[in-house]
Amino acid sequence: MRVCINPGNTLGGLFQDVCRLTCCTALLNSPLSPHLIFPSSPQFQPLVNAHYAINTPLHPACFLQPQSTSQVSLAVSILVSADDGSPSCQFAIRGGGHTPWKGAAGVEGGVTIDMALMNETVYRPETGTVEIMAGARWGTVYQALRSFGVAVTGGRSDSVGVAGLVMGGGLSYFAPEFGLACDNVVSFEIVLSTGKVTTATQTSNPDLFRALKGSGPNFGIITQISLRAFAQGPNLWGGVISHEESAIPGQITALVNFTSHLAGDLHANLVTIWQYNGKSNASLVASGVSYSVPVVVGHGSHQPPSIFREIVDLPQTFSTLRETDIHDLMMETAPPPGKRALFLTLTFQNEARVLERLLSEHRWSVAAVVDSRGSSEDWDAISFLQPFPAVFGKVGKERGGNVLGLEGMDGDHLLYLLFLSWDSPADDSLFHDIGYGLIRNLKAYTKEVNADSDYIYMNYAGRDQNPLRGYGEDNLKWIAAMAKKYDPIGVFQTQARGGFKVSAA
Repeated sequence: MRVCINPGNTLGGLFQDVCRLTCCTALLNSPLSPHLIFPSSPQFQPLVNAHYAINTPLHPACFLQPQSTSQVSLAVSILVSADDGSPSCQFAIRGGGHTPWKGAAGVEGGVTIDMALMNETVYRPETGTVEIMAGARWGTVYQALRSFGVAVTGGRSDSVGVAGLVMGGGLSYFAPEFGLACDNVVSFEIVLSTGKVTTATQTSNPDLFRALKGSGPNFGIITQISLRAFAQGPNLWGGVISHEESAIPGQITALVNFTSHLAGDLHANLVTIWQYNGKSNASLVASGVSYSVPVVVGHGSHQPPSIFREIVDLPQTFSTLRETDIHDLMMETAPPPGKRALFLTLTFQNEARVLERLLSEHRWSVAAVVDSRGSSEDWDAISFLQPFPAVFGKVGKERGGNVLGLEGMDGDHLLYLLFLSWDSPADDSLFHDIGYGLIRNLKAYTKEVNADSDYIYMNYAGRDQNPLRGYGEDNLKWIAAMAKKYDPIGVFQTQARGGFKVSAA
């Protein structure tokens, strides 16, 4: 039903906006009115722009900033009841807003539920768990836990949102030892399409608990996540090593060997980086390393663990290896926000020949951008490579299962993230075409040499990729069945926008 009111002393544009917008009007007529932000507010445009990448913002008719689970519950009930099937009643949920494609965490002309004010982190030493509200970001989570000497399996970029990372699986500095973030969840608190607040654990709604681990926003709005905590002081050893470009063949060998031996030393983590910056016309070849237990020996000297020996023996131009904490380490390696961006990903077997082909594709892509003489002055093409060992599937199965399908992956793999960023909107098509072209070529090669994998890591996936399909047919059917059970009218398939929907997989 459309209801038009004059909200207090506001005049002109706001009154006209509200009268046109069914679902924003319904929210305004509710106890949630103080938490709404309209285009006439000075807060509105900063909220529109509160995304990691500047090519992603959309303009909703209003923002809702809830501060509690009960407010999220009321919002969902109102939005579903007021839905007239128009774009004005579509809604989206934004946590960290880190996914760099338009519509992943926002909606045009509808309601964007911005979770940023639900950001509390509470350590429960009596249960060994950490309760994190869904709007928190990993940088603030680690800062909150630092004084307790504990950590959780969270993200490696300070601006990444908690709920989004976990719903997509969740890589961390501690993944080899403890598994993916989703496999360290003790409980989810979620608001379903009826407005009901539900808890999912291994013993309460265990089917939903499993389904939430990797399936994205297909069932409701997660409002709180409880994660297992573990001891972690300011003694995380790691940093970035920059290599001569001539060291790349040795770097490839070292990455393959590291991945093959990772099961023997689960404290270790490695990311291989190839980067080109268009503004400086300079390349960076680097290795990001971390080790989750102290490596200090003797009189304060640092002895790199043997699993890193091949890496540290490569020719270096500089090194920041040190003993530090999680927050400091992540701030060194997280790509900064503020440009247009594209993420794309592939997973493939741990083979040097695939990496050699990828290096050729990476160099060809850089040359193609340079030759295009595009409008962007400052742009980057970065290839990130990291181990994706078989132990991830084993841990997931031991902890109640998930929907990622990793237990069916044969052997160790590598996970690839292609990160492109640029500053001119005139180059959007250029970088999109080059990025997807690289992924198509590399995928074709991995199939040709029988080194391919269907798995697509959701948190790195581009809009036109299909991570849910890559989990395998059985898991896809399970996700669809759980969506039907917990959201029988399909609110989170149609009215709620954003993310990867099982109905579209």
